[in-house]
Amino acid sequence: MEAATVAAALGFLLLAGVGSSSVDEAREETVVRELVVRLLGPGPAADFLVSVERALATESGLDTYRLSGGGGARVRVRGSTGVAAAAGLHRYLRDFCGCQVAWSSSQLHLPQPLPVVPEELAETTPNRYRYYQNVCTQSYSFVWWDWARWEKEIDWMALNGINLALAWSGQEAIWQRVYLALGLTQSEINDYFTGPAFLAWGRMGNLHTWGGPLSRFWHLKQIYLQHRILDRMRSFGMIPVLPAFAGHVPKALTRVFPQINVTRLSSWGHFNCSYSCPYLLAPEDPVFPLIGSLFLWELSKEFGTNHIYGADTFNEMRPPSSQPSYLAAITTAVYEAMIAADPDAVWLLQGWLFQNEPQFWGPDQVKAVLRAVPLGRLLVLDLFAESKPVYSRTDSFHGQPFIWCMLHNFGGNHGLFGTLEAVNRGPEAARLFPNSTMIGSGIAPEGIGQNEVVYALMTELGWRKDPMPDLVAWVTGFAKRRYGISQGDAEEAWKLLLRSVYNCSGEACVGHNRSPLVKRPSLKINTTVWYNRSDVFEAWRLLLKAAPNLTTSSAFRYDLVDITRQAIQEMVSLYYEEVKISYRKKDLILLLQAGGILAYELLPVLDEMLATDKRFLLGSWLEQARAVAVSEAEAHFYEQNSLYQLTLWGPEGNILDYANKQLAGLVEDYYAPRWRLFLETLAGSLAQSVPFQQQQFDKNVFQLEKSFVLSKKRYSSQPQGDTVDLANKVFLKYYPRVVNGSL
Repeated sequence: MEAATVAAALGFLLLAGVGSSSVDEAREETVVRELVVRLLGPGPAADFLVSVERALATESGLDTYRLSGGGGARVRVRGSTGVAAAAGLHRYLRDFCGCQVAWSSSQLHLPQPLPVVPEELAETTPNRYRYYQNVCTQSYSFVWWDWARWEKEIDWMALNGINLALAWSGQEAIWQRVYLALGLTQSEINDYFTGPAFLAWGRMGNLHTWGGPLSRFWHLKQIYLQHRILDRMRSFGMIPVLPAFAGHVPKALTRVFPQINVTRLSSWGHFNCSYSCPYLLAPEDPVFPLIGSLFLWELSKEFGTNHIYGADTFNEMRPPSSQPSYLAAITTAVYEAMIAADPDAVWLLQGWLFQNEPQFWGPDQVKAVLRAVPLGRLLVLDLFAESKPVYSRTDSFHGQPFIWCMLHNFGGNHGLFGTLEAVNRGPEAARLFPNSTMIGSGIAPEGIGQNEVVYALMTELGWRKDPMPDLVAWVTGFAKRRYGISQGDAEEAWKLLLRSVYNCSGEACVGHNRSPLVKRPSLKINTTVWYNRSDVFEAWRLLLKAAPNLTTSSAFRYDLVDITRQAIQEMVSLYYEEVKISYRKKDLILLLQAGGILAYELLPVLDEMLATDKRFLLGSWLEQARAVAVSEAEAHFYEQNSLYQLTLWGPEGNILDYANKQLAGLVEDYYAPRWRLFLETLAGSLAQSVPFQQQQFDKNVFQLEKSFVLSKKRYSSQPQGDTVDLANKVFLKYYPRVVNGSL
């Protein structure tokens, strides 16, 4: 492709959503100043002078910030947008003050006087966009959030330079208006929508009905929330990505339009057609543009627009035809429905489909989709680029602009994991790819609130042209900023984690926790890991050694719970291997010894450890769900939505344990009973000299799993016990066994 063609394709996107009026500048400046006060408090905030000046941007519109002052004078932060100014503030706090803003706990101890910026520091981002979110993040992490939590997240986004993000709350209320206008009944609409915890997959056409219906109060609250989210994003100068029509329709539409041309797709995620097998409109059907444009008109009337829309027609679903002509036609239909309502529309497409089923998406099929939309009007997220990039095998998405994304986490699992070397090198490699059409980098986790070191690196890379030259030095600085002081043992611990759990490469890097701890028990669980477990245990020892100097740090306490959790997870794997060996040797005594430690010692102490921190409580998780409800019945309904997602996912364990978490209460009442039943069953089979029957065990354990989900037990949202004291006790009891090999 000629360079001039690529430049023309990107030119539109470089200008999309960028305001230039003095009113926009003033609004963005005001909201950043308010952010400084929220973050630092009124007194310290007075030491910062923030301004937004469009003239700072480069000729190509790339965000720029400038820093100066300090040392008795006010620190001056200037940015070309509100986001750029916020990112400049964060840069000063991070690199000059040694502070850190994080999901779990921010460390904001400012030195006095404020450090001097020796000479004006200027930074320009190498790409137009820094993107955030996966469609699934909306359900795995955001589903129960109120405005206070959203405000905190949008502040985090601004400080990390995010300027393009999904804003998908409240869309079901808009769809309800459209469907009612088309002639569907309220009952038919209620039957179509999924429950709150499964909306992401309803939005992508994978599911319908499961976990529903949505209440009138849900719709009202989500509309209110979406207005506040959009107002704040736009006030920072961010570009919110709104949803669009992807072609999936309720079955009830065939009643209203008997002649409608629809195809029923196959099932998804082991669900039957009661909850899956979506109806997809034929691209040539005249109802297609009608529905697509009606939705965008109604959406824009309610929320306004920044002209970028997300839609995923074939997310993890095989199209009814592999013919390039069909794939081009359905893609064209989605795009033309967008521009019928908004002539300036740009389509944001998750590129997950191209790597999820590569046997279907061959070169001709991929090209048919990408070339069906005018160049520059399709913006592709290379969603899993740190492990399985698609740009490199599609000629840079056949000239369509793309964003290099780090996915990292599937399902919001706990478990220390990262591919930091691949993350560090990946964006530069994509930028230097021949005829590259990369115009941004981003983070697209399915769930947030874990492995914060990975996200700190990726968001920092969004403002760098080159990789970090020394990851060891970088992670040492990360530890210092995280805890507020330089502590040698803590920094050595982080170096060990960098070379082990955060140094995954190859096919093992899937970002999904498959530890026996969080899987339904069987004799066939693979416990192979890509790192030396001894590094994890040594990092555990070093963090505990550092504890006396760091106990006042909330972030340290979080990390101590997390590393102790990981150490116990590793020991569960080791004892599980002992259980397998003893069963194969028909050694009942050894099986009972190893199994007893696993199920009756390690899992209870893990639950007790997690219970010392509010951030690891099932009760905290469920408290968010209950807070959304307007009645006790609705509160229980939302709790059940959450519990299904964490465990069975579907009514029959359809995507079992995918969204696994390690939370106090969940370990005690879900994981531990499964393992106890498994070990009792194994012991019984040895005692009676009969083979272990996995199929029968699965039936029996399913009753335990379902009872947990349907239980009305209430879980505390208040932590119990002292994190450091308990971690020391666990360490002193089990660490000697690990290092001596005397499990």
